[in-house]
Amino acid sequence: MRHRRIDRLMTREVVSVRGDSPFKEVARTLSRHRVTAVPVVDGDDRVVGVVSEGDLLRKTADQAAAPNGMPAVPDLEAWERAKAEGTRAEELMSAPAVCARPDWTVAEAARLMEVQSVKRLVVVDDEDRLVGIVSRRDLLGIYLREDDDIRQEIVDDVLDATLRLEPTALAVEVHDGRVEISGRLPFRGMIPAIERMCAAVDGVVSVSCTRLAYDVDDTEREGGRP
Repeated sequence: MRHRRIDRLMTREVVSVRGDSPFKEVARTLSRHRVTAVPVVDGDDRVVGVVSEGDLLRKTADQAAAPNGMPAVPDLEAWERAKAEGTRAEELMSAPAVCARPDWTVAEAARLMEVQSVKRLVVVDDEDRLVGIVSRRDLLGIYLREDDDIRQEIVDDVLDATLRLEPTALAVEVHDGRVEISGRLPFRGMIPAIERMCAAVDGVVSVSCTRLAYDVDDTEREGGRP
């Protein structure tokens, strides 16, 4: 199956800042370009970190005094306090940056975002140079695929090329990403594989095989028990 690569979805013209960029320059960059975070790069355009609105707001929160004169956020850890006191991008940024490669699939990028609890991934080449950025919104673009495109991939790549099933024995319908397969299979045990492989096709929202019949129930055990 042809999983979409993130280099087809990512933003290539990425705004970045240098490590020695002052606090206010970083803030202006975020505001001017209407982004919530920017990669921090060195002189060779290698990514060394990411600075976000949250990183900048940490300074505001730390400087706000409580009514009793004590710091508003007294339990900041040492590393958080150091970032709050930073004045340059390299002192404010989160490092190392959570990065992906251009040839990663949408599924790989989505898994990393979930594991790292981030909303975007910086995309770098083999030498860690900045080539793009991909966000959660970009990844959701796979669900904008046309139904006909999804159907053709299921018929050609899943049913024919992978499972070696006779395409004329099955009917595939796709409506708003919801896949319904009907027809007749030689064995009942093939249904879970079809469901699993169709669900992995980019843009598929759900898969229904309730209208599939079969010739042999190969899932039964001895004695007729399932």
